[in-house]
Amino acid sequence: MAQAGTSASADVPSVTVVGSRRTGNTSATETPVPVDIIPMGRAAEQGGQFDLAQTLTYISPSFNSTRQTGADGADLVDSAALRGLGSDQTLVLVNGKRRHTTALVNLFGARNRGNTGTDMNAIPLLAIKNVQVLRDGAAAQYGSDAIAGVINIELKKSLGCEAVLGAGQYTQHDGNNYLASAYCGVAVGDGVVGITGEYLDRGRSNRAEEGNPRIIGDTKAKNQTLYLNGEWNVGPGKLYGTAGVQQRDASSAAFARGGLGSDDIPSRNAAAMYPNGFVPFINGDIEDRYATVGYRTLIAGWNTDLSQTYGYNRMDYTIANTLNASIANADLLNGGRGVSANSFNAGGFAFRQLTTNADFSRFYDGILNGMNAAFGFEYRNENYQIFSGVPGSYIDADGVGVGGNAGSQGFPGFQPGDATDRSRHSTAAYIDLETDVTERLKVQTAVRYERYSDFGSTTTGKIAAAYRLNPAFLVRGSASTGFRAPSLQQVYFSSTFTDFVSGVPLDVVLAPNGGKVAAAAGIPPLKEEKSKSLTFGGTWNPVPSTSVTADLYRINIDDRIVLSGRFDADNYPALGATLQALGVGQAQFFVNSIDTRTQGLDLTASNRANLGAGKLTTFLALNFSKTEVTGVHAPSALAGFEDVLLSERERLFIEQGGPRRKATLGFDYTQGQLETDFKIIHFGPQTLGTFSGSPVPNAHYEAKTSADLSFTWAFSEKTKLTVGGTNIFNVKPTVQDANETDNGFKYDSVQFGLNGAAYFARVWHRF
Repeated sequence: MAQAGTSASADVPSVTVVGSRRTGNTSATETPVPVDIIPMGRAAEQGGQFDLAQTLTYISPSFNSTRQTGADGADLVDSAALRGLGSDQTLVLVNGKRRHTTALVNLFGARNRGNTGTDMNAIPLLAIKNVQVLRDGAAAQYGSDAIAGVINIELKKSLGCEAVLGAGQYTQHDGNNYLASAYCGVAVGDGVVGITGEYLDRGRSNRAEEGNPRIIGDTKAKNQTLYLNGEWNVGPGKLYGTAGVQQRDASSAAFARGGLGSDDIPSRNAAAMYPNGFVPFINGDIEDRYATVGYRTLIAGWNTDLSQTYGYNRMDYTIANTLNASIANADLLNGGRGVSANSFNAGGFAFRQLTTNADFSRFYDGILNGMNAAFGFEYRNENYQIFSGVPGSYIDADGVGVGGNAGSQGFPGFQPGDATDRSRHSTAAYIDLETDVTERLKVQTAVRYERYSDFGSTTTGKIAAAYRLNPAFLVRGSASTGFRAPSLQQVYFSSTFTDFVSGVPLDVVLAPNGGKVAAAAGIPPLKEEKSKSLTFGGTWNPVPSTSVTADLYRINIDDRIVLSGRFDADNYPALGATLQALGVGQAQFFVNSIDTRTQGLDLTASNRANLGAGKLTTFLALNFSKTEVTGVHAPSALAGFEDVLLSERERLFIEQGGPRRKATLGFDYTQGQLETDFKIIHFGPQTLGTFSGSPVPNAHYEAKTSADLSFTWAFSEKTKLTVGGTNIFNVKPTVQDANETDNGFKYDSVQFGLNGAAYFARVWHRF
């Protein structure tokens, strides 16, 4: 990585720009690959979005994150992705160090189905100096997951204190947001530590029509976050450290259950408990911890960086406002009122990651016009656990098929057979060279070898070059190979519930890889996804106040891991018989089975100009992206049943889980104490599948354009008040048949979501 501003010290430079390990004054317009450097100060002080994922969605051209509803645990953690690929195909770094993913794997009703991802909202906006988005494959530099690109979050460690108070709600008077955040950078010893504390309370919203018992909208969430980031002169070098913890209490509304007169009694409800029906709540208690400690120094002329990083994410489910219908029915059959408990601990899961890095770099000014050499080593240990719930969250108390369904309504608990505790480790080594061949030509090469304890080894490489045609214009391009290791969540996730299939009690299983069910079905061990990436583009700076970048890209991925459809005796009789011999009625699996091609264009343009008595800044960010499934390769045991392995509905989630184009056009005008910010945000069309499938036509969501407007009054250099609105024209997705959508509502949570217009206010003060 290369430096964006000043170094940490004259002798031991801080490395801060993603994509290069060169220490110097390289800017984003001089890099061989496209890098967006997004300062976060203004967004934290004045922005209409209160979390990082939503903030980046409206700034970065290829970044997408849409809040889900009706998607179980995926409602509690906003997934995020680059260039329309999966959320686990983007690597996230904090201060240049790998950040852990969530323990959650998205399964039900979610974009990025079958993916894990990084929880961007675990880091408070006020703690962030800038976000660097590398829009290029970089597995040869950073390892697994960097297929679509890399996001590096650089935290602040500057002296001084500031605080933000914010509030907002939708114009339908729900979804209230309250924010209290403070940062203070203080001198500690011979260094600085930045401390950020934040409390964010996001209220539930509901867009269901009158008479619809569903709750459709934002989840309820309360985040309490503390982050520390510092650096100190110690001996001949610098000691640095980062530590963060977040506690999130979140609640998602599941599908409603009917009351008296409906088919849900006694199968999914009990007349004595919810005669008018009910909505179960999937409550998530989410704990996220992150820490890095490291030391930078010079050893024999080499910039040396030794570090240890720890990451941990845990989610525990409590299903509330619910019942176990089988317990209630058994109680009724035994002469009772017909009730069960109304809240259950349904278990949960946790993911831990330990990463040890040793990185070395040195600049040789005598080789051609200068060459930066870097090499390093990495050791990573990962652990994944599933915890079973209390028996009431999963048991069938009245007997399978008797009347009441087993488990807590909304989300049945994990059974003891689902519980797991699995670990793996990996080792890696890399070499990275960045050479100024001439004053105009820069070439970057990298190669990385990585070995995993569970599936073997892989070697990736990259070459990139930038050539300055003249002082204003630079052309650049890259070619690389990459990979993504299967996550432990994909390998070992297990979920089981019992159903009545053809008069026989049988398990419905999402079967872990390597288990007896997967083995009986002929599912091979998961292996890495492999990619090949090409980019070509350029930058144009005709005058210091104007900058334009344009980059074409193509990413081919082989052996992508997908979550299969459910196999049973009806859609695959031979396999169904094998499964039934194991007591399994239906089973689905994670499997390496598809190839995809993603290609597109990223375009950015910015201009600063004097206009009247003020200053106008104009910014355009545009992304065109198209992903296509180019091949479906079923394991031999599933050959001929590719339509079950990957249905059209699932294929469309992969190809169009995000809009195929997105553009942001922003105008910021400052005159005296008043600043006006106006953004136009365009989301391209999406096509998603329907539950019924053919001949029911797919759901087509037309392109939509939204707008945000805010006004900031600077009482002084230290105090600002911002008021404004987001989606001010109250634009919503195209209406569909609610019986055919993924969340059972008249439109899915696509493009910019389904909540409509909102207004907000912020007060920022520097102490």
